[in-house]
Amino acid sequence: VSLKTRGIQSSDSGVRCDSLKQLACVSTDVTFAQEFISRDGHSLLLCVLSVRAPLIMTHTLTGFMELMDHGIVSWENLSAVFIKKIANFVNAKVLDASIQQVSLAILESMVLSSSSLFQQVKQEVTLERLLSHLQVTNQQIQTKAMALLMALLQTAGDADRQVRMNIIHSSASVGDEMAHYLYVLQSVTLNHLEPRMRMPLDSYNQDQREILHGLRQAAFETESENSLSHERRRSLCAKEFKKLGFSNNSNPGQDLLRAPPGLLALDTMAYFASRYPDAYSRFVLENSSREDKHECPFARSSIQLTLILCEILRIGEPPSETGSNYHPIFFSQDRLLEELFCVCIQLINKTWKEMRATQEDFDKVMQVVREQITRTLSSKPTSLELFKNKVNALNYSEILKLRQTERLHQEETLAPPVLELKERLKPELLELIRQQRLNRLCQGTLFRKISSRRRQDKLWYCRLSPNHKVLHFGDVEEDTETPPIESLQEKIPVADIKALLTGKDCPHMKENKGKQTKEGLDLAFSITYDVEEYSLNFIASSRTDFCLWTDGLSVLLGRDMSSECMRSELDILLSMEIKLRLLDLENVPIPDCAPPVPKPPSNFNFCYDLSQAEQ
Repeated sequence: VSLKTRGIQSSDSGVRCDSLKQLACVSTDVTFAQEFISRDGHSLLLCVLSVRAPLIMTHTLTGFMELMDHGIVSWENLSAVFIKKIANFVNAKVLDASIQQVSLAILESMVLSSSSLFQQVKQEVTLERLLSHLQVTNQQIQTKAMALLMALLQTAGDADRQVRMNIIHSSASVGDEMAHYLYVLQSVTLNHLEPRMRMPLDSYNQDQREILHGLRQAAFETESENSLSHERRRSLCAKEFKKLGFSNNSNPGQDLLRAPPGLLALDTMAYFASRYPDAYSRFVLENSSREDKHECPFARSSIQLTLILCEILRIGEPPSETGSNYHPIFFSQDRLLEELFCVCIQLINKTWKEMRATQEDFDKVMQVVREQITRTLSSKPTSLELFKNKVNALNYSEILKLRQTERLHQEETLAPPVLELKERLKPELLELIRQQRLNRLCQGTLFRKISSRRRQDKLWYCRLSPNHKVLHFGDVEEDTETPPIESLQEKIPVADIKALLTGKDCPHMKENKGKQTKEGLDLAFSITYDVEEYSLNFIASSRTDFCLWTDGLSVLLGRDMSSECMRSELDILLSMEIKLRLLDLENVPIPDCAPPVPKPPSNFNFCYDLSQAEQ
């Protein structure tokens, strides 16, 4: 520590640069960090920042970041002058990229650690400059800028529309970490709709009643209601609300008491009526002219559609710590839910006519519409126009074809002889899956360390030795693909593993009890080892990785594999093997039981005697 301190204060810039570089490396060790900070070394680093040499500044900031990450010194102890200096590094238009990268990471930690620091950082860092960092070609700068943006958004609870409009759509594939940040941005923004979704309509609220009556007046051109008697006006309103598709036409507000979707359904209907008045009038008037049993109820369909969209977009669910499934269309729309609603409510009317549906078929129609929306969004459309074209092309007949194709793939012959053949094939195929799992463990997987502050910068790698006797693991850099097994310093002999734990039974899930999402619990697993019950804790990046690792570890422990992936793969392999074996029996009916063996003949005189023939 003394050598490092003297090296940092050296007048020789070369010595100082080397010392700071070494400091950045050793600062990850908590013991060194405690000793260095106890000698006020972190304050010394702040003085070094006055040096304008880019390399020295980069090493200084990196070392400072590593020291602060240990939590020995509170971020709140930093002065406003220092925060302004770091913010200036981020706001600077011409500065070394490595300096800006570390500066962005430092500001992110500040925002996550304290609400008071959040206010200071928000004042110092301009949104325009932060968005400009998202448009550079340097992916590391992009990722760190997005991380800071996420921290600001989650802390502030308010997403700015400029953020979505400035997200980059590059041809290059989005990295895992960037995909996670885009997913969080989408979740945080859409979750601002949750209060409206959870709030039922208040019949005594004048504004809400006016919106409700505005829907009726926009659909029907009626004579001046002021000249009508009270009873006549009331009768007319009830009749028109019935044509709009409300089940309780005398008190339509009753239909909006269910929450979710609550007031969000009223908002989407009002948006459609004001944004696309022609389409709205056409929908209502077209169905008003049909027979009662064949009309598609606008209000009932709208309420159910809003609920379906909330479920598909996961509105009201907190963002997962490992999620990365975002919709590119979100970044092209200012009001995604409302615009999707406007497209899909017209889709409901189209599908209703294709299915020749009646009121009794309402649930069936909504199931088909949900499938149309889900299938279209899974293709990741990047614009509303693309979504509209694809979802309208996926008509009812196409849905039936897709269902039939999937059913044919899933169907298997259930004749008893085939079932018996399956049972005989299972052990061989299970052994094949076991070998695949072990090979996957030998290849290894990259995992993320998730701290209490939700930082995901730290990565570690775990893999099984080729002889299947030792688990090797250790910390790695983000750009590492498959580190050699020799570089992973930590080891656990397989013979020492005592148990495999999953979900809420894992030690790291128990420590954060109440703070974990269901998705986080579903991806967590741990192994305990040695007599003192040490544990190695994992959080898989996907359900597939979770299944591969839990299956592989179960095989190593001599247990049966139990994951849904294993069952799915076994079904696929069995189906393929059965089809190949029965290929020659195509169109040949397989009997439920074997044909009877005929009785033996009364004599065997028909046998040919070769010895007599030769004579």
